[in-house]
Amino acid sequence: MYTVAFIFEPGAYDAEFHALDAQILQAAEAIDGYLGKESWRSVDGETLNSTYYWEHEASLKAFSSHPKHLEAKRQYQKWYKGFHVVIAKIQQSYGDGVIPHITRSQVH
Repeated sequence: MYTVAFIFEPGAYDAEFHALDAQILQAAEAIDGYLGKESWRSVDGETLNSTYYWEHEASLKAFSSHPKHLEAKRQYQKWYKGFHVVIAKIQQSYGDGVIPHITRSQVH
């Protein structure tokens, strides 16, 4: 399993952004191997993190090359002050079983 964390500082969003953002999520959801998405906001509210979960590397590569995703990447400066992406392979996930999670954690 893989994660792609898109960490960003939002700027001004417009109708074009909202339409493209919805199309990108639809594209992700349509790719075989898409497992889900989580979003977090920093304590100060300035930085956001949208983490996408993928069953395999081929799925995330399909998403990264999707035309709508590429369109957004070309125009990011219109809507974001800045961004950082972290791609990681999940080696292990666990918890007490109380909180459900995309990674289907092992109970420890």
